[in-house]
Amino acid sequence: MTVWVRGTVQGVGFRWFTRARALAVGGLRGFALNLDDGRVQVVAEGTRRDCEDLLEWLRSGDTPGEVTGGTEIWDTPRGGYAEFEIR
Repeated sequence: MTVWVRGTVQGVGFRWFTRARALAVGGLRGFALNLDDGRVQVVAEGTRRDCEDLLEWLRSGDTPGEVTGGTEIWDTPRGGYAEFEIR
């Protein structure tokens, strides 16, 4: 799953908390990355349910900053991630 999160999501610890949530869900690998246009890209690989859990949190309003929207796509996992990291 790849999600592009919009809003006030840079400079507020958003990537760090996203990583912490991914680790709490367990079994997720991937990354959170600040983009030049102010969005954060989140790539998560794991079971569908675990990815949905992370997506639900991203949309919950319980994140740092203020999420005003997000767009996600689902694809076949490609692998290559040893853990969930901040980039």
